[in-house]
Amino acid sequence: MGDAHRIGVVGLGVISRAYLDTLAGRFAVRVTAVADLDASRSAAVAAELPGVRALTVEELLSSPDVDTVLNLTTPSAHAEIALGAIRHGKNVYGEKPLAVTLADAHAVVDAAAQAGVDVGCAPDTVLGTGVQTARAAVEAGSIGRPLFASAVMVTPGHERWHPHPDFYYTEGGGPLLDMGPYYLTSLIHLLGPVRAVIGAAGRLRTERVIGSGPRAGERIPVEVDSHVSGVLEHVNGTLTTITTSFDGVATTAAPIEVHGETGTLSVPDPNRFDGEVRLHPLGDTHWRTVPASAGYEDGARGVGLLDFVAPGGRRANGRLALHVLDTMTALLRSSAEGRRIELTTSARVPAPVPLTPAQTWRGEATPSPA
Repeated sequence: MGDAHRIGVVGLGVISRAYLDTLAGRFAVRVTAVADLDASRSAAVAAELPGVRALTVEELLSSPDVDTVLNLTTPSAHAEIALGAIRHGKNVYGEKPLAVTLADAHAVVDAAAQAGVDVGCAPDTVLGTGVQTARAAVEAGSIGRPLFASAVMVTPGHERWHPHPDFYYTEGGGPLLDMGPYYLTSLIHLLGPVRAVIGAAGRLRTERVIGSGPRAGERIPVEVDSHVSGVLEHVNGTLTTITTSFDGVATTAAPIEVHGETGTLSVPDPNRFDGEVRLHPLGDTHWRTVPASAGYEDGARGVGLLDFVAPGGRRANGRLALHVLDTMTALLRSSAEGRRIELTTSARVPAPVPLTPAQTWRGEATPSPA
């Protein structure tokens, strides 16, 4: 255990359980500390995990027993926590988006470069067999030269199930900044970086009603656009139309479709690690299922962090997250200003993930013989 990469977790909300379940019992990493603004929550989580200390946020950021800070705070705190970790010489891996504003995201990436530490950022769902198999099919020429793509995310809104959904409807929230990273990161894996965008957006409701938990029935204000559509111009010339909405009930549209000269590829939900990839070749009368050929099998939240600390990993990296945020904020600017926006960043497409069995990436610790 002495060589395990030491992780300190800041923010112990709903998503933290998924990460902790993935990280528990791994040879490569060890959770050493947790922190939350609610000290009782930190203490409760630490009590469940042998060898884990409950600390204040500042104590965790400066702890010599932490190599990488896992930042699971709400979006408005992402940049503050990341910069605090970097000031103390820590790597930081965070939930998406990288920051609420593009300026803050640049500050995080630039500070990390100056400090000689690394930044990683979700989503890591794109490293699973769903998107990676689709990427392998595109790169193998299964649809010929890609021409255009579509991406659609429609939901009635997270207030139906989240007991404290306020942050989804304040600065840093909304369907694009919340769910867009899954779709845009996947599109960059599939089609490469974006050079320019055209966007349109609207705030179709002024308030939402919490549907579960102790605040059920409470009304909360909507302070951001809840429906965002746009067109992405990729560097390679392909075009993507994208719609993200918290204002629809349901849709029959595929999450992502990539259309090429000789076929169409249907890509599964990028908010999942797996899912069925389907191919419709030109001239065929039906869809074919593409067997899983790439990606982390049985992936779960946190596999991107395991990849981040592994030699040759860092596929879910800060530069990619910065480019995704640039794309999203440019879409919102385009909507507000009524014009085409050219991006100020780009990103390298991460290395593909070879088909990796679950037992390999998990590296589960096995109990010693009795």
